[in-house]
Amino acid sequence: MNQVQNTPQVGRIHSIESFGTVDGPGVRFVVFFQGCPMRCLYCHNPDTWDFTAGTAMTADEILEQYEKNKGFYRSGGLTATGGEPLGQLPFLTELFQKAKAKGIHTCLDTCGVLYREKRSDEFKALFAVTDLVLLDFKHSDPEGHVALTGQPQAPVLAFAEALERAGVPMVARHVVVPGITDSTNHLENLGKRLAGYRNLKGLEVLPYHTMGLTKYKNMGLDYPLEGVPNMKKEEAQKAKNCILNEIRKQRQK
Repeated sequence: MNQVQNTPQVGRIHSIESFGTVDGPGVRFVVFFQGCPMRCLYCHNPDTWDFTAGTAMTADEILEQYEKNKGFYRSGGLTATGGEPLGQLPFLTELFQKAKAKGIHTCLDTCGVLYREKRSDEFKALFAVTDLVLLDFKHSDPEGHVALTGQPQAPVLAFAEALERAGVPMVARHVVVPGITDSTNHLENLGKRLAGYRNLKGLEVLPYHTMGLTKYKNMGLDYPLEGVPNMKKEEAQKAKNCILNEIRKQRQK
């Protein structure tokens, strides 16, 4: 009887960064997945939107590249980002399973918008091999979330709750955009939401920047936030302090 051959899954990969230092702890091997359903007004990687673009790669091919410099990742590991990695859930899970088999720390950077409860078993398989999730909280309320990203907020919150139930450590990320996500009311409301997550291990508040402007022009796209200035790091730090103060206040109740 002929044995059934398991054909390796193929993912669509936008690019790979060999020495990342901002997408998880330590020095990391960062895999940018191709494809994203979000259309965030401040997105600086519009070239990652198309799910059919990118380079076809197997998990083994990705990990072969990791192994070339694995000595640098002793205190780091592998991060999947995008685009949106959850758009290729089976491939992402296989990549993390094979990484964990090699003792590699796995980190997922996601917006969580593609979470679906009906696929909870598939997500549980992913959570079982995920050491850390960097979850992008785009906005503090549903209407603002749709206006900013073009997608509903409910799946993001459901994903965060699923992470909490699974006990997967989470770092919340938030981009502060002048005139859009920098009001005290918005930041305090975000703090109130984050305070409830028992698996919350950290908060990263990122200042808005215009580094994606050239990409939009090269792709013949209108830049949605034309004229909005870069946010200073000091202002982003103030926003972070505002969120943190509200988290502390809520947890002291």
